[in-house]
Amino acid sequence: MANIRGIARTAARHGSATPFRPATAITTSHSFSLSRCASSQSAPPTRSAPAASDPVFEDLEFDSSFLTPALPESAKVATPKERFQNKTQRLPGSRYQFHPPKYDRGPLHPIQSPPSSDPTARDFVPGPFHNNRLRQTYHSTIASDIMTLAYTHTPPGTEKEPTPQRLRSWDDSSPYHKNRPLRGPRGDPVLRPLEKPITFRNVPVIRSVTLAAFMPTAIKEPDRMVIARMVTQAITGVVPEVTAVKHSVAQWHIVKGQKVGLKATLYGNTAYDFLDKCIHLVFPRIKDWEGVKGSTGDSSGNLAWGLTREAVALFPEIEANYSMYPAKLIPGYRIFVETTAKSDRHARLLLSSMGVPFQGLLRD
Repeated sequence: MANIRGIARTAARHGSATPFRPATAITTSHSFSLSRCASSQSAPPTRSAPAASDPVFEDLEFDSSFLTPALPESAKVATPKERFQNKTQRLPGSRYQFHPPKYDRGPLHPIQSPPSSDPTARDFVPGPFHNNRLRQTYHSTIASDIMTLAYTHTPPGTEKEPTPQRLRSWDDSSPYHKNRPLRGPRGDPVLRPLEKPITFRNVPVIRSVTLAAFMPTAIKEPDRMVIARMVTQAITGVVPEVTAVKHSVAQWHIVKGQKVGLKATLYGNTAYDFLDKCIHLVFPRIKDWEGVKGSTGDSSGNLAWGLTREAVALFPEIEANYSMYPAKLIPGYRIFVETTAKSDRHARLLLSSMGVPFQGLLRD
């Protein structure tokens, strides 16, 4: 085709009156296509687009987009973004947006807070996304058993004993004692909560579980901190927080502000999952371990115990990939269990019903 065009241009340059035509041996269809390609005139105009009644569109549906006419410019609807940008007056969101009340004003108040399952509630927490076995056992069996074990029968009409004065008053021996607040109990400046009888309203539950590790040698060996974070995240599923030293200790060669520890706090199903692994997988396999000391507790319903590096290696997440963690770099932990109980006795009752063994003298 390019050669034919070149020959036609050469003939026109030399002043040929008749355009170049190929040999008669070429067929009619070929001669038409070659003459059209070699011609300097434009191709004949094509016919207009077929109408909707043309038989070409017989197979198309009536609601096909090919048959739908285009909307005029005046009929186009503005997008929400364009409508928002074209607004001249803006409404304040604080006035026209629902905000749940900050305080509960009682069941008879006309404005009530939405339930915690409502996403607009202030205490909304998504989940739970799975059912924990230990938590199900607590709600189905343990809670009712604790109510039965801690039940104290009080005959109707019995007068309640008045609560004794727990704070000490001043003897007014000095003029500076006037209008001073009452003092705390002697020997312990912290006023502990009173133990109340367990009813269906205050059955103790697990509030949180905190794991803490302290490694003074991490100052000279930074790999200990890396391995400790890996182990903590593996057995808890929570990214731990690195903690710093609050006071300098010359015997341990640590200075205030150095990062030598970490902690991780577990809530909800994560806390119950960790306790479930400790009770059923770790505690039974610790050699020569009698149980958690009965004297543990802070007199406010919070208990604690410790795990050595040999006991931490018994967790299934560590045991499955034991070669990935150097045995000498696996840390030990102090585990703090926070409950809603008001005394250590009720907290031990809750944990012992779940399967935590206690030994030694039990402190009230």
